[in-house]
Amino acid sequence: MEVTIRDEEVAEAASSAAVRLLDDGVPARLAAGDPGLWGEEAAAGAATRLGWLNLPLTSRELLPEIGKLAEWAGAQGLTNVVLAGMGGSSLAAEVICDTADVPLTVLDTSDPRQVRRALADDDLDRTVLVVASKSGTTVETDAALRVFEAAFRAAGIDPGDRIVVVTDPGSPLEQAAIDAGYQMVLARPDVDGRYSALSAFGLVPSALAGAEIERLLDDADEVTPLLARSAGNPGLDLGAVLGGAALAGRDKLILEDRLAQITGLPGWIEQLVAASLGKDGRGILPVVAADPSGAGDELVVAIGSDNGDVRVDGALGAQFLVWEYATALAGRLLEVDPFGRPDVAGAERNTAALLEHLPAAELPAFTDGPVEVYGPTAARDLPGLLAELLAAVPRDGYLAVLAHLDRLAAFDAPVRDGADFEEMTDAWMAADAATLRALLALRTDRPVTFGWGPRYLHATGQYHKGGPRNGVYVLITGVVEDDLGVPGRPYGLGGLQLAQALGDLQALAGRGRPAVRLHLTDRVTGVAHLLAAAQEA
Repeated sequence: MEVTIRDEEVAEAASSAAVRLLDDGVPARLAAGDPGLWGEEAAAGAATRLGWLNLPLTSRELLPEIGKLAEWAGAQGLTNVVLAGMGGSSLAAEVICDTADVPLTVLDTSDPRQVRRALADDDLDRTVLVVASKSGTTVETDAALRVFEAAFRAAGIDPGDRIVVVTDPGSPLEQAAIDAGYQMVLARPDVDGRYSALSAFGLVPSALAGAEIERLLDDADEVTPLLARSAGNPGLDLGAVLGGAALAGRDKLILEDRLAQITGLPGWIEQLVAASLGKDGRGILPVVAADPSGAGDELVVAIGSDNGDVRVDGALGAQFLVWEYATALAGRLLEVDPFGRPDVAGAERNTAALLEHLPAAELPAFTDGPVEVYGPTAARDLPGLLAELLAAVPRDGYLAVLAHLDRLAAFDAPVRDGADFEEMTDAWMAADAATLRALLALRTDRPVTFGWGPRYLHATGQYHKGGPRNGVYVLITGVVEDDLGVPGRPYGLGGLQLAQALGDLQALAGRGRPAVRLHLTDRVTGVAHLLAAAQEA
């Protein structure tokens, strides 16, 4: 594992930060699990969340159990692995499986159509559902479990033969799994969720999907002894880069992976860094799938290539551990607790209240074709609104586009028979709400981020509400024409999806963060209309 600094200014900032860390004996103290590294107030919580440091060793104890699970699934012909989990409970497994090129369906959504796609009749007979939740109370994961239980029963399949639970000991989900007779793997309770890549949360679904998980632990184990050193320590090098650059004003972390052999790592890094460090008005903003603009507050970190200010090389298991270690060090430098989530609970409370009673429909500020606009604006059409939002971004700020939609909808876009890959890609991009990020980024030198709801709520959501007050937010919702009920709950997935968007909007507004909501009265034409407006903005 190696970190190479290719920018003189970054090297100087990192050197200064490293000296501070070494003077305080931080590398050895963190490797030894010292909970006092982030101050007295954070010490009690940190003492119960540092088990990730030992996962390369302790997770080996799970390998026989996980191996038996994988053998059972294979013997039953369960080749369609669906993972219901949010944030750290799903993102690492997604990277592991994408890199290993084994199929895994990640269900970190409340979108009815996306869930229905995972319930396809022709796949249900060979489906195993992994339900992953550290707390055992995650609302999206609970909804997915209930929907799949009902679907299995309707198909004449015993859910006990198809559901595997990963959770912490003592969680409500553990007891529910025992009562239902589900197979279960208990995770270590002393591992913070964002740092759980090498725990049961990352390993169980990956092994069921066919990935080689022991190699991940081997790669992490090789780098572990280096993390206590004062020299030749990749975790110290990367942590000093992240924290030192941020203190020097380069707090926009552009993650570049186009030449990497690891697939999708920036998405996992995004949730780790943003949720760990975005609090107390400070933090580092990860920017994924974006080109650098050359702005002075950018730090470009490239995975496995020379396309950035910093190059990070290493196998996936080592990358997981080193990025976790580096993020914890950056928290020390920025003087924030990397394990707390102080600004997430508000949006969750708002969502719970909205599920009890959705407010009466409000009047939009204006309507432009299939798009209704809600929120403060002087504009009267979409191009004008988007131009207004771009102009409102501070010189040190960013624009965040947050879409509570089906993130796979673009793949349903019509493509002519005989189309080549380039033509198919063009068709998908023209129907993909995520294309809005790229179009808006062409019109500003400020970072434009994109997140699918509710996935982003468990990643950048903490940074949006707890980080620096320099963001502008665009939330996108869409009409639900055919909702999917959640058995045993008084709401459907569509109601949950809208409540989560409105709950986050309320949380942003309550912290004085400028935000508008764009509601698509027709999802397909609405996305196309938005993209056309962005080209005019």
